[in-house]
Amino acid sequence: MIDIRDKFLKYFQNNEHYIYDSMPLVPDDPTLLFTNAGMVQFKDIFTGKIPPPTNTKAASSQLCIRAGGKHNDLENVGYTARHHTLFEMLGNFSFGDYFKEEAIKYAWDFVIKELGFPKSKIYISIHTSDDEALSIWKKFIDESRIKMLGDKDNFWQMGDIGPCGPCSEIYIDQGNKYFNSNEDYFGGDGDRFLEIWNLVFMQYERDESGNLKPLPKPSIDTGMGLERVVALLEGKRNNFDTSIFMPLINECVNITNKPYNDEFKASHRVIADHIRSIVFLLAQGVNFDKEGRGYVLRRILRRAMRHGYLLGLKEAFLYKLIPAVCDNLSHHYTYLNDKRGAIIEQCRLEEDRFLLTIESGMDIFQKEFVRSSSVFSGEVAFKLYDTYGFPLDLTQDMLKDKNIQVDLKTFNACMQQQKERAKRAWKGSGDDIKSGDFSSLLEEFGENKFIGYDNDKSKSKILALLDINYKRVDRLDGDGYVFLDSTPFYAEGGGPVGDSGEIFINNKKVASVIYTKKYFGLNISEVSTNTPLKVGNVIDAVVDKNRVEIAKHHSATHLLHSSLRKILGSHISQAGSLVESNRLRFDITHPKQITKDELDLIELEVNKMILSQLPIKIEFLPLDKAKSRGAMALFGEKYGDIVRVISFGDVSCELCGGIHISNTAFIGNFYITKESGISSGVRRIEAVCGKAGYEYTRDNLHLNYSLKETLKTQDILSGVQKLKDSIQKLKDLKSKTDEGNGLKSLNFEIIGDIKLLIAETSPLVNIKTTIDEVKKDNQKVAILLITNDNGKINIGAGVKGISSLKADNWIKKVCEIIGGGGGGRDDFATAGGKYADKVEDSLKLAREYALSFIKET
Repeated sequence: MIDIRDKFLKYFQNNEHYIYDSMPLVPDDPTLLFTNAGMVQFKDIFTGKIPPPTNTKAASSQLCIRAGGKHNDLENVGYTARHHTLFEMLGNFSFGDYFKEEAIKYAWDFVIKELGFPKSKIYISIHTSDDEALSIWKKFIDESRIKMLGDKDNFWQMGDIGPCGPCSEIYIDQGNKYFNSNEDYFGGDGDRFLEIWNLVFMQYERDESGNLKPLPKPSIDTGMGLERVVALLEGKRNNFDTSIFMPLINECVNITNKPYNDEFKASHRVIADHIRSIVFLLAQGVNFDKEGRGYVLRRILRRAMRHGYLLGLKEAFLYKLIPAVCDNLSHHYTYLNDKRGAIIEQCRLEEDRFLLTIESGMDIFQKEFVRSSSVFSGEVAFKLYDTYGFPLDLTQDMLKDKNIQVDLKTFNACMQQQKERAKRAWKGSGDDIKSGDFSSLLEEFGENKFIGYDNDKSKSKILALLDINYKRVDRLDGDGYVFLDSTPFYAEGGGPVGDSGEIFINNKKVASVIYTKKYFGLNISEVSTNTPLKVGNVIDAVVDKNRVEIAKHHSATHLLHSSLRKILGSHISQAGSLVESNRLRFDITHPKQITKDELDLIELEVNKMILSQLPIKIEFLPLDKAKSRGAMALFGEKYGDIVRVISFGDVSCELCGGIHISNTAFIGNFYITKESGISSGVRRIEAVCGKAGYEYTRDNLHLNYSLKETLKTQDILSGVQKLKDSIQKLKDLKSKTDEGNGLKSLNFEIIGDIKLLIAETSPLVNIKTTIDEVKKDNQKVAILLITNDNGKINIGAGVKGISSLKADNWIKKVCEIIGGGGGGRDDFATAGGKYADKVEDSLKLAREYALSFIKET
């Protein structure tokens, strides 16, 4: 495997191709869930959104994932010979440079000379209309082994409209020893003739009417699956039986003590495949989540764990396979070793979480199983699959012994609904940007110059104006975008927000700069103007004064990153960042909550660096040299051969294109305001510094002063403690009151639809409040309460919804025995009594009196 990938890249490098690194699995493309093909990173070039690069010949070995969205092979993995969630696509590309002649020659030479496939095993397919390709291939191979196929097999297009063209595929004959079905002929549906390389001749553009017109610069896009080639060269009929997967499968056999045989083969293969996807997605910053890419990652892990369950495992085990993945692939993908510890920890924690979920899923399964006779609910089966990670085949396997079938029709309907939801959720949101006139700007002007590192104002020329739909206009009056020849406005990237500011002409403000971003490498500012701007205007561009506060927070973020790694460990890596003028937000991969003591140490460490007055050091170094110095790079960021390295003393060193202050002393201060978890294995730290840090401190000092005034003490903690003690005493008193009250333990006497309550209660009870609450909670109620406070008798009566009983008359009747007097309304009355020894007799009389009126209703 190592030799094939290296051979491929070296072969095309020797043939003057620029070698591109594998782009991130999460593409900068809102229409795609994952990078699913080798050409994704060149998509905008092929569609004409941006002009071709200087290097018009390219090659790459691209990691791809097909496990969600439109391209989803997840359910096939483990049960077929070729499906994988993660695979590598070898490809060479021409952007209007060479075409069919050279592409075919490169492919033939590599397959024959570099890979060593015998000519006798090679077969070729071409499109029925492609006589040019036929004549070229006949120079290398006998025409009898060239087959012409139609659009379904040999015509490629990116979408309904856009670049497209015929293609030519290279097949290897695996022989008839194991492949001799009726379909195992060249062009049939059997597996004997295995396609390994597809050469796409992008020579047309299809318009909205379906018409094809020749492209002015035809291009080449090829793709060859590394896993397939390895299988063929190693003489294996199944990709999983190769040196790519067998080390993982053997490790899985050791962990499970289950052999790699027909009974357990599929589960071993699923686990070996899925752990590779888990490792790469975690390494590239995708985290377990409830939606989006994180949800797909979670499904992959849970599917692998369920197959571990089938192999007899009831505990976390996938994390034990991660070292084998890293050992196998880190020679090419070096970042795997750097992140190995963090990946293992994140995987183990997610496995532990799922083991708890399994118990809930098994409860649901058992409940439905008891209700099932011959058919198991399709909705429940889908819920087990979608929510609890139970693959359908596992549910079916658990039902097999009882001869119970899953309602597949309902299950499939639920699955289709989920796919539709997923498709809608991942529908592209950047179509308007993609259709903008950026390609013409790049072709005419190239990338403009950013001069904002050393300047917060400049005299610049307007090279182009765009309306709100990103279309070029000669004049702009209102909202739109301005493209300057040189600009002091920093474009959003690497954490810091884009600059805002103002535009002047002849010392008169003519526009406000709302925001600045990069579009295909172009630094473009969004503006709002009431004075028309014209292409060719020479203007004064002035950056908003908040820029310096953004710079402070950005530099503080670098110090925070360094402090986190020092206090928490080198496994810390950035998972997101936002830098504004009044705050910073920094997301990191960390498996657990950061404690208060750790946060204090982190904050202290940053402030020590600020007080050390460390000057900034800016260097432009070759990428390899920068990394050898320990400069931290963000995965997924595109770096050139020469990179900008930002250092503060010997404590912080990062690759960074952002704006900074010249000395840490200018940051002034640093305070962590919040720490939280935002997804599984990802923590978020929010902090302030500079002006915002002063305001944070001032507000807290004012609060401190207000608390001292309110508590009437200089010792706030002591004052708060006294307040807490007082509250506790009140709670204790209320508890005793409730106990003395006895109302909670008394049951209402129910007479028809009327509730009656007559009782002696604690003198601590507020009779009126209690009666009001009882009346509020009931539609028809009569309540009379008596308290005895060392001989002082208080009586209260309340009536609601009973027209025949009047509280005023009721309480006067009671006073005939207990002495004293009082009165009130029909619904509420109070009185005082004289004879404490008559309380019990008065309660009996009160009940008899009330019953006489209630029974009359």
